[in-house]
Amino acid sequence: MKRQPRTIATPPGKESTTPHRVVMFAYPDAQILDVTGPLEVFGRAARWLRDKGIARGLAYTVEVVATEPGPFATSSGVRLVAERAWRDVKQADTLFVTGGIGYRKVIEDEAALAWIRTMAGKVQRLGSICTGALVLARTGLLEGKSATTHWAYCNELAKAAARTRVDPDAIFVRNGKLYTSAGVTAGMDMALAMVEEDWGQAAALGVARELVLFLKRPGGQSQFSNQLAAQFSDDDPIRELQLWMLERLDKDLSIPRLAARVAMSERNFARRFTESVGMAPGQYVTRIRVDAARRKLEESAVPISQIVRRCGFGTLESLRRAFAAHVGVAPSSYRERFRREGSGGG
Repeated sequence: MKRQPRTIATPPGKESTTPHRVVMFAYPDAQILDVTGPLEVFGRAARWLRDKGIARGLAYTVEVVATEPGPFATSSGVRLVAERAWRDVKQADTLFVTGGIGYRKVIEDEAALAWIRTMAGKVQRLGSICTGALVLARTGLLEGKSATTHWAYCNELAKAAARTRVDPDAIFVRNGKLYTSAGVTAGMDMALAMVEEDWGQAAALGVARELVLFLKRPGGQSQFSNQLAAQFSDDDPIRELQLWMLERLDKDLSIPRLAARVAMSERNFARRFTESVGMAPGQYVTRIRVDAARRKLEESAVPISQIVRRCGFGTLESLRRAFAAHVGVAPSSYRERFRREGSGGG
């Protein structure tokens, strides 16, 4: 089933030829992966959606802007090219502020800070990667909100924004349309989450698979990128079944039902699925249902009783047992600790 875009005000779907504009504010001595990582996610997503026939044209366009148009050196010495100066950008849909050791000069540039504040009122999403959070802190946009940055700069962020609640364990933190991510490649996790918001989990998983971003990150519960929780099979029928399952978590996903879906005997299906995915079908179903429940607990105020139904657990006790086994805490405790500020709806 093709997922229609959900949260982009200018939806880049078949009905629209207007792409979602992603702009990256960079500067000399930026961290190159902070710049290119998230932009590659959106660029790859645009091609994936077009090639799958989900979007008519390119759903996203990406652009790098800096103090002046032209080439500038990143902290690695590799040079990138800014298409325009930031001051020439009046409109964007998603605006990122990159990180890197060059941020120390940017936080003293009052004109650049004023431009970010102005753009914050225009864009649909504003995000920072790594030490870009320190730039946002200087603008005052993080005041009274939660945020994260590279683990080595969390103390600095806490000092720079005394009214900001810094989460040193998070891969990224969302406050409504404002996002901050941890260091370097965490910006790609954040970008994938945005693609998931726009086009659904199946699209984000498809893009992640093409970018070979499958492995879970080490660390606490908050460090798992939700849209990467499921490993995709190289076996085409099994992979298509995985996508089908993600859209029907509240339905019958028993082995007989799944085996019938791919026209296999139950025994052959169970063997082939386990060999291909690395876990038994029943284990996989529990895993993706737990992951979906985690996202709803983090991102919405939906009652837990509804999450039980929507994620296919049947009973509250089944959800509790699954959370105890896979997450290590009760669903209510998980929501209290990890719910993303400013989110709502179902």
